[in-house]
Amino acid sequence: MQTLERIGAHSHVHGLGLDERLEPYESAQGMVGQRAARKAAGMIVKIVQNAKIAGRAMLMAGPPGTGKTAIAMGMAQTLGPDVPFIMLSASEVFSLEMSKTEALMQAFRKAIGVRIREEAELIEGEVVEIQIDRSLTGATKTGKIIIKTTDMETVYELGNKMIDALQKEKVAAGDVITIEKSSGRISKLGRSFACSRDYDAIGSDTKFVQCPEGELQRRREVVHTVSLHEIDVINSRTQGFLALFAGDTGEIKPELRDQINAKVGEWREEGKAEIVPGVLFIDEVHMLDIECFSFLNRALESELAPLVVMASNRGQARIRGTRFTSPHGLPIDLLDRILIISTKPYSDTEIKEILSIRYVFLRYFHLPTFMAVPKKKT
Repeated sequence: MQTLERIGAHSHVHGLGLDERLEPYESAQGMVGQRAARKAAGMIVKIVQNAKIAGRAMLMAGPPGTGKTAIAMGMAQTLGPDVPFIMLSASEVFSLEMSKTEALMQAFRKAIGVRIREEAELIEGEVVEIQIDRSLTGATKTGKIIIKTTDMETVYELGNKMIDALQKEKVAAGDVITIEKSSGRISKLGRSFACSRDYDAIGSDTKFVQCPEGELQRRREVVHTVSLHEIDVINSRTQGFLALFAGDTGEIKPELRDQINAKVGEWREEGKAEIVPGVLFIDEVHMLDIECFSFLNRALESELAPLVVMASNRGQARIRGTRFTSPHGLPIDLLDRILIISTKPYSDTEIKEILSIRYVFLRYFHLPTFMAVPKKKT
């Protein structure tokens, strides 16, 4: 099945293009040139992955069109889905719905992950048979499922929700599944090796696993990763978890955040959770005003602070909200505590290489055949 994706300016970027020793290739993973900046960004990514840096700030400074946002996208791709990476444009902070400091605080909290560990009771085994009985009207459904391991076999009664969940996952006899007893969530692990010869043709994505051994019911450690902002939203709204999908989070009281911080601290002491410091990328940081910069200075000193990566294409510029000028439009006290990575303009050869990569990406991976450039007749 062909999927549709939005083609952006940096869709061709898949990483920073570094080798195992963090040495940059000339052209790899969609990145071209900027070798020194890419190596510096790779070192920062490595430190973040080892959870050894937080509450620090770095600035990528350079003329427009020198790959600052592309390097940030490469960092996000390299970090992967386990480490939070939040991209924010400075102009997004100025909104009528909430204050500037609240928007920045929410971005900070989104960039801090909490990895929660808990033990869950599971039923894991191979499906032997599924029987579903429907009423004459079809409104109610009942049934039973027979699940086995190598040592035992058990029959479970099914209700409407479990039957719907089984049909949604397309569970059939011979599948190895897990059922969470608390939530009823069903996960299909694959097909049993005993059923590998039941079909003449098998899809390439079919996975075969061994039939589980021992007891059907077992306890297993389950890991969930959520952001501090998600915990804030769930606890600040009456609709709870549904508030995450509403989009209108509004202002969150500082008292509630203090309570959540204290609770997360208790989980860390008990070994139930660990903090995953992520990365907050603020593009066009010179658009922030002096109030935002003062808040950033204070927020970077807090215990729960991510790595803040900023980008600016200004030289000497006026600090918004003041009459003073400063390098990159940032206050001097903030400049003194950040690491600056400079980017240089691309050469003609590098620009041609980037255009070639974009053409190949659009021509062979995304654009339909009728939009392809026709070949000249000879």
